[in-house]
This record gives sequence, structure tokens and C-alpha cells, in this order.
Amino acid sequence: MTATVTTPAARRVVTARKVFNKKALIPWLFLAPGLLLALVFKFWPMAKGVWLSFFDVRPFLGDQWTGLDNYTRVLTDHRFQDAIGHTLLLGLGQSLGAIVLGFVLALLLEGQARSLKIVRTAVFLPAVTATAVVGELWRLMYYPTSDGLINSGLNLLGFGPVQFLDNPDLALWSTMVMGIWIWAPYNMVIIMAGLAGVDRSLYEAAAMDGVSLWQRLRHVTLPAIRPALSIVLILAAIRGLRVFTEVYVLTGGGPAGSTDVWMTRAYTLGFTRNDIGGASAASVVLLCVTLLLTVTVNYFRKRGDVR
Repeated sequence: MTATVTTPAARRVVTARKVFNKKALIPWLFLAPGLLLALVFKFWPMAKGVWLSFFDVRPFLGDQWTGLDNYTRVLTDHRFQDAIGHTLLLGLGQSLGAIVLGFVLALLLEGQARSLKIVRTAVFLPAVTATAVVGELWRLMYYPTSDGLINSGLNLLGFGPVQFLDNPDLALWSTMVMGIWIWAPYNMVIIMAGLAGVDRSLYEAAAMDGVSLWQRLRHVTLPAIRPALSIVLILAAIRGLRVFTEVYVLTGGGPAGSTDVWMTRAYTLGFTRNDIGGASAASVVLLCVTLLLTVTVNYFRKRGDVR
């Protein structure tokens, strides 16, 4: 018989592996509750929604397989097509407006002065306030009589009360203004983080060369904060497609469907018309478009970084 002798070096290797395995397991133990909640309340409902999009959901009667009929019916519905147009217009205007305003705020409020810290905190409040609360405040500001806050100011200028939310030509633009006001401070914080990493010697060199403010922004600031702008752009694009609370609180999709967007249309199909299959199909299409948009923006961002 041959006896196997374990050397001290081999024992140390085995002990090190056991310790490493235990250390690698500890983070997963802390992550397990969050992953379990995400599985139960996020990923399982998502999978269930994809499954229901292929059925005519009939509670108590049994679901009936319909294949791609829900997708065809939703995408050919003229009201859903109008909602997609409103979503693109609202998302594009809201995203660009919030990025530009956030960039301007970041430039104005950048610095270490204590007063600037207080102002930045005050400016950031809309981003951390519940969107439903902000929507109610803006709905009161848009009050259609001369007693409304905005209409009171217009009345002092000699203009009559404006129907911001009851006019189909103004309702979507009024919602866009509120969205810009909400998300501009959020973009401001990300852009300020990018500005903090800009080499100040570049500004000094540009000042010695006598370049203008616009040239300094174009050739020094914007290239330096490109990663931060990429993040802001991706988040803004996703928010623009998934906009819901602002529209639902302010107008509910009205008047006459002039502010109906992708998410409010899906909500109407699912909870008003009890068309669970159609609402699931609309949500799955939105998920696919969001993923495609995110991948596309990341692709162009990486190409820009390589250059």
C-alpha cells in the first residue's frame, strides 16, 4: 500500500482556497435578499408579461393563444401610433432641454464656495421630489384661470389666461416644460462630476492664448466631459421613452389624446379596457426599443472614445 503524504505547501494551498471561497461567498450572501426581491418583483413579472403578450387574456375563462396578433393589433392602432409620435416628440424635447439646461446650471454653479453648495442643494430638490408631487404642483401652477400662478404673471403683462393643459396644441409642450424642470438638476450633478475632472491648466493655457468663451467650451470643456455627457444622454433617452408619471398626473393623456404617450396608452389598454395581452405587447415592444436605443448609443459612444 502507498500512503499519500500532504506537504505543508499543499496544505497551505488548500487552506488558501477555502478562505478565498468563503470570501467570495460573503458578497453574494449580502446580495441574495436584493436579488431575490428583484427576481420576484421585477424579472418574474417581466417574463410573465412577455408570455401574456402572446395570449388573449380572459380571466376565469382561460387564456387563448393568439401568437403575434397582439403585436400586430397594437402597432397598427392609429391611437397607439399617435402615442408613439407624442412619446418621441416629448422625449426628444425633454431630453435635449434638460441636458442643455443642466449643462448651463453646472457651469454656473461649479465651484467650492459654501453659498454655491447651498444653491446646488436647492436646485437639486426637483430631482429628489416624487414626480407625482411635482406634477400636482405644476398642475396648480398651470391653473387655467387668472388665479393660477403662471396666469397671474401673464395677467400682469396684459395677456389673458392661457389654457395650458386644456388646449390640445399646448398640453404636450406644457408637459415638456415640467419634465425639463425635473430632470435638468439631475443632469447638472452628473455634468458637474465630469467638470471636476477637467485639467485646470487647460483653461489657463486657453486664457493665455486669448481664445473666446465659446472656443474654450467647444475645444476644452466638451471633449473633457464627453463620458459624463454619454451617461446623461443614455439616461435621458431611456427616461424619454418611459415617460409616464408626468403625463398621467398633469393630463392623463388628454385633452383628446393630445398627450397620450407610449406608457399611458399601455396603461389604458391594460387597466381601462382590460386588454392585458395588448398592454403586455406594447410593453414588450417598449422594452425592445429601449434596449436597442441603449446599445446604439453605447456603440457610438465607444466609437467616439476610440477616436
